[in-house]
Amino acid sequence: MPTLILLMIVGAFGYAFWNSSRAAAERAGVLGRNACKAADVQWLDQSVHAIGLKVARGDDGRLCFERTFKFEYSYDGIDRHVGRMVLRGDELVSFSGPGAARISAIRPDVDDAEDV
Repeated sequence: MPTLILLMIVGAFGYAFWNSSRAAAERAGVLGRNACKAADVQWLDQSVHAIGLKVARGDDGRLCFERTFKFEYSYDGIDRHVGRMVLRGDELVSFSGPGAARISAIRPDVDDAEDV
């Protein structure tokens, strides 16, 4: 009987960890997609990949998981760049990825069009 109770407790903790991991991955996907859309770049593979996990203290002093995700994006559809974001709980702590939007439209009224 005590073995069954311990197994149920371990299963509940496993499910809670899995559920919070999926929620963090979905949040990271939304943040990566929005950053690529704002910077006018192509978000490649339509996914994020978890590359790190550690225990950290939140702003309120409580322990929480700090998850690191990576994603890939492209300015022209040929090259690949790697972006990285760190989530503490569901809060974005660090982000490196596409910067400001690039202007590369060719306008007929300008002879020397270049990226800004």
